[in-house]
Amino acid sequence: MRVQKKNRIYELGSLPPFLLVFAGDVEGVEHRWNQHGLGGDNLEGLCRDLHPGPVSLLHWSGKGKPWLRLNSKRPCPLDALWAPYDLYRHPTLFCDS
Repeated sequence: MRVQKKNRIYELGSLPPFLLVFAGDVEGVEHRWNQHGLGGDNLEGLCRDLHPGPVSLLHWSGKGKPWLRLNSKRPCPLDALWAPYDLYRHPTLFCDS
């Protein structure tokens, strides 16, 4: 991870460097636990749909981040799921008062 941070050996996310750190000692998880890919592909950030069935974690992996698409007024339909947690739009959600 130090090499990744310093030299950027991989540009498209953190998974391959983490796999190196854990030396392959990892397990896959079912789609219901990690709904990945909501950020679309890593080139254009195209919109994607949810996998069928229940979902526990929404993961906007890929280039298309919901905060960027919402701010640019070009959101994907599923970006609305993230919008209620946007601290800039709802600053009172996490205030101490």
